Formats: sequence, C-alpha cells, structure tokens
Amino acid sequence: MKKWFATSLTMALSTSMVLTACSTKPTVQPSSSANSTTPTASTTPAKKGDISVSVYDRGNIPAAEGTLEDNRWTKFVNENGPANVKYVPIPRNDAAQKFNVLFASGSAPDIINEFDPNILNPLIDQKQLMPLNDLIDKNSVEYKKVLQDYPALKKVATSPDGKMYKIGRVLESFPSYAVFVRADWLKKLNLDVPKTTEDLYKVAKAFAEQDPDGNGKKDTYGMALSFRSEFAIDMMFGNPVELYGLVNDQPSRAFEHAKLATEFKKRLFDEGIIDKDFVNDKNGAKAKQDFLNGKLGIFPTFVGSWFDSTVTDIQTLKKAVPDADVIPIALPKSPVGEFIPDVQSPVQMTTAINAKTKDPVAAIKYIDFMNRVSTGTSLLFGLEGTHYKKDANGCPQIIDPNKTKAEVSWAGDYAQSYSRLLLGKCSFFQNQFNPDIPEQKAGLDMFNKAESLYLDSTKKYRFVTLQELIPSFPKDMQTSFNTVKKQITDTWLKAVLSGDKYSVDQAFKDVQTSWDKAGGKQMDDFIIEWYKTNKDSSFMMKDLWETVAKQAQMKK
Repeated sequence: MKKWFATSLTMALSTSMVLTACSTKPTVQPSSSANSTTPTASTTPAKKGDISVSVYDRGNIPAAEGTLEDNRWTKFVNENGPANVKYVPIPRNDAAQKFNVLFASGSAPDIINEFDPNILNPLIDQKQLMPLNDLIDKNSVEYKKVLQDYPALKKVATSPDGKMYKIGRVLESFPSYAVFVRADWLKKLNLDVPKTTEDLYKVAKAFAEQDPDGNGKKDTYGMALSFRSEFAIDMMFGNPVELYGLVNDQPSRAFEHAKLATEFKKRLFDEGIIDKDFVNDKNGAKAKQDFLNGKLGIFPTFVGSWFDSTVTDIQTLKKAVPDADVIPIALPKSPVGEFIPDVQSPVQMTTAINAKTKDPVAAIKYIDFMNRVSTGTSLLFGLEGTHYKKDANGCPQIIDPNKTKAEVSWAGDYAQSYSRLLLGKCSFFQNQFNPDIPEQKAGLDMFNKAESLYLDSTKKYRFVTLQELIPSFPKDMQTSFNTVKKQITDTWLKAVLSGDKYSVDQAFKDVQTSWDKAGGKQMDDFIIEWYKTNKDSSFMMKDLWETVAKQAQMKK
C-alpha cells in the first residue's frame, strides 16, 4: 500500500491532460489511447447504446438551468458521450429507500451511482449487481488504465469472491467538514476562539443572547444544528453515529460518546441557542441561509466545494454584512479528546452496474467517457473561456464565481465516477483559486488554514478507518442493523427535544437495550474480528496520513 502510493500518486503528475477548449458549447476530445474506439472526424460514428444512470437529487439546480434529467450538462453528455443516457434522480437523503423501490419493481437504472456500501453491498449479495472483471478487461480503455495506475483502487474494489462489482475513483484527500465562526462577533463581544466544547457552548450562548449584530433585537442564532451541522457536533465528541469508532484500540459503537454529544445538543436546544425548528430543516438550507444573511454565529457544515464555501458564500454574506469576518476553527476538544472532522477518502467506490442491464458494453464505455480528463474538466469547471481560464500552470481557474455557481457547481454528481487525480497538480483545490483576486486570495487563505487545522495526524478520528472502507454486515445482521439504527437515532433525538420529560441518561439506557435486543453483540463481534484480521493489511488511518503527506508534496 505504502509503496503503491509513493509510485502512483507521482504518476498522476505526468498524466496526460486534455482540457476542453471551446467557447460556445461543451465538447469533449477523444481519448488519446491507441485502443480507443471513440470516433474521429474521419470515421463513421458507432451506433450509440441506450442506458439509464442514477444521479443524486440534492435540490440544488437553479430553475433557470432546467431539471436533473434535462439541462446543459445532460445535453453535453448525450451529445459527446458514447451512449444515449436517461438520468434517474435519486433523493440524496433517502437513497436507500429509493433504490429499494427501484430494484423491487425491476426499474432500477443500468448504472448505479452510490457511495454508501450499506446500499451497494446488499445488492451484491442479492446478485443484483454485475461482476465487472471481464467487462473491463474486454471493453474498457480509460478505466482499465486507472486500475493499472492505481492498484489500491482495484484492491479496495475487489470483493472476497475475487470479483469487482464496484467502480471507484482516486482523488485528493481533504477535509469534508468545517466549523465556520463569525470572528467579528468574537471581537465585538470580547470572546476568544473556543478551544473546548464548553468554550463553544459559551460562545454560542453569547452569540444568541448578546446582540452581536447590534440591531437591538434578539434575532441571532448561536449555532446551527440541522442536517449535517449535527454531524459536525458528533465529530467533536468522537461519535461514530451508525458506524464504529475505536475505543481503547477496539472497534466500538461508542454509545458513551454519543451520550456526550446528545447532552451538548440538548443543552443548545433547551436554552434556545439554536433554531428550535432545526429538525424540519431537512437539508440544512435554512441554516445556511441564516448564516449567509448574517444571523448565525457558528456554522458547522459539510463542505462540498471549498471554493464555494470560502469565496462565493463569503461574498454573499458580505453583501448582507459588509464587515463580516469568517474564520474556520479546529474542532473544539471534548471530554473524550481532540478529533478531526471527516475527510475525503483518496480511494472511493462510487458506482456499480445493474446485473440486468441490456447493454453492459455501453455502460462501461460511459464509465470510460467519465474517466477522460476532458469530460471531468467540463463537468467540474465548465467551459474554457466562459467559466474558467488556464493559469500559468495550465490549471483551470474560475473566472466568475457567481456564474460558475449558477451554471456548473451542481454538475459534479454527473462525474461521480471520475478519478479527479487524473488532472495531476491541477486536481488540487488550491489551484482553483486565483491569488491575484483579493476575494479568492482570502478564500485560499481560509482553505489553507482549514487544512492545517483539520488534517492533523496527532488528533483522533471518529471512525475505525475511512467510513466507506468499514465493511457491511452479512445479510441477516444488516437487516437487524437497518432496523435498530433508526430506533437509536430516534431515541437520541427524542432526548434532545423532550425537555425534562425524557432524559439523556434514560435515552442512553434505552439505546443500549435496543442494541442488545437487535443482536448488537454479534454485530460488534463481526467488526472486532474484521479489524483484528485486517488492520495490518487494509487501508487504515496510518495509510491516510501517508497519502496526505505525499499529496502535499505533489501540490508544491
């Protein structure tokens, strides 16, 4: 593993980069591979197959751009790709339920874009997904080369039966969550940056009660708790939620950590420090709007795009509050230690092919199309001359952040299987910022600061290893687990919302009872045995930190 990263990440620097170059409509240049069957101007185009492809529905496409199924980028794929593609929207927050319905009805799409192994692995057990080894060997060009250049990708993709059922990608490892704080509010109220979770509570309380925006009204929230903001709180307390963390070097559901996190959330709720209607903010949109309107002091959040979060969003905030000053802070130390937030895995399984697809060759050629640098560049950065220009290093550099946010920022899900390290040095977030533009220089400084705070190998991580790499349970255990995890989630939430009627201590007891009744010991034993057997050979946190160090060298 270590030897592979030292070699393969270096090879990414020399990867050929074929960037889209057009100013009117998106086009994709054909693969440079000698074995490519992509038609050129002098050949008769091959007949396209018909396939269906799932895509996450995050509700983030502007109305002016169309729908998930019909917009500028679906047209781009169908005009330039090797297949006629019908996209099937999958609600991002309810993917499991949607896929269950689609497979049960026999209408699941040909290509399944899904990150969650708890969704894909049962489909493998049910023989609903196609083994891909022969299909890739005989019909793939681009993706087959990715597997050759990054052997760890093939290792992670290979199931115990020796077959590959999943398509994966290689990409930069970066913090995927942050805690943003209004530094100007800290200064106004003479408060220090919070170092502990107790400090965080006190600062949040002051932000909610001491009129930090100076308008004479009690109309500010101390902290966000809706949707993924809640996950960031869990990270501070080492709460693995539905997965497993390490307690005394042994996998554990860490219910004691969950109890501490719940007590903290309940305190915020009971004292009116957060929006009391946070439960109904299902996708976190209201919390984000409160932050951008200058009414929220501490914003723990998932960061899908560091450029959007540090440039576009900050400029939106400054339109409402010109003197606003936002900083990222380290996750405050909790009673169980200091943790880093979740990070992006450098090797990630993203995609599978339905076993019932009628044209598997068209499906794998679509995967190949998505693994061309020119395709990935278009879907992630837009059009050269319209959305980006090349900097001195030949890397895409955003021209107008607002235009990119409206027309491009939501297109990344179409490129879910694209190996972003194929863009070499240009694949790293730092290269998206233009330091000659003050707003982008400030955003770059924020991102660099966040990386220094969050990619800290001296701190703990709330999972055994990167969450996508923790194995799923066998079918019988998985069924029990799926049932009990909702009971546990509902129990903790009930404790937060119930005031004096239902205590966290009682919730803790009820959670343990539910877990025991569901066969929790057998599930624990399964993961403990997996860890004991695989911790020296699987991708673990030590491998992540070695990868991060090597990627840091690539960025220079």
